[in-house]
Amino acid sequence: MTAAGPETTPGDPPTERAGSPTALRIVLGAHLRRLREAAEISRHEAGYSIRNSESKISRLELGRVSLKERDVADLLTLYGVADEEQRTAFLDMVKRSNEPGWWHRYGDLLPDWFHDYIGLEEDATRILTYEQQFVPGLMQTEAYARAIASHGRPELGGKEIDRRVALRMQRQTVLARPGAPRLWAVIDESVLHRPIGGRDVMLAQVECLLELTRKPQVTLQVVPFRLSGYAAEGSFTMLRFSEPELPDLVYIEHLIGALYLDKPVEIELYSRVFDRLTVDAETPANTRQLLLKLRAEM
Repeated sequence: MTAAGPETTPGDPPTERAGSPTALRIVLGAHLRRLREAAEISRHEAGYSIRNSESKISRLELGRVSLKERDVADLLTLYGVADEEQRTAFLDMVKRSNEPGWWHRYGDLLPDWFHDYIGLEEDATRILTYEQQFVPGLMQTEAYARAIASHGRPELGGKEIDRRVALRMQRQTVLARPGAPRLWAVIDESVLHRPIGGRDVMLAQVECLLELTRKPQVTLQVVPFRLSGYAAEGSFTMLRFSEPELPDLVYIEHLIGALYLDKPVEIELYSRVFDRLTVDAETPANTRQLLLKLRAEM
């Protein structure tokens, strides 16, 4: 037994703390990589054994493609995993990794690059986010989200807008579940003065932020105008996980896609940036006072 917990060997089945299909896929891929390396088998040899390529094994081990039970069973045999209990546990997790997440029903609305983010957000233990333009999605009211989804014309919204808003509201339930992740949000002060949806919508949004800051797992800070734009060039979110197989990652969204950064040097850089933002920003207590003052003036 180590200080961090029970010791494991490459032949042990992976743990099942990760719940979303996306997270399970990454955990399983990492475990397959450890099994392959312990057996001293190359990616080329592993790919050949499942009638595929070295690049397919690489993508599989990174959790970037779905796992087929037949392929995984063949790899377990190749890697010397003969214990039926271990194989059954592993293959059961493979089945679960292929089950659609709750967001699957919104698949026609979601770009491909956002599916993985929602899955990982579900399993994060800490969500650190910096926003320059909008209130973070996990903190938006329904009316605020509708104003954004409809590009400021909620009266023209139809079923698609309704479903986009429903998706946003469903994502927020992650903060209400047992063992909810810690959310630490830093927003630029301009976010509070951008009249998304008009006065009534913004007033309700400020009320919502005040209510959220009463939750013990939520921290909100506002970067004042005088320090805006110095620490970070754009919005980003960091996800941190308790699973050792799940690396911390930085998610940066742009108009036609998103970046997922997980190299240690990248994580270290964005961690320092977020630390600087929290220093530049008003304290959580002062942020509440700022929100109360803004509410009184609206």
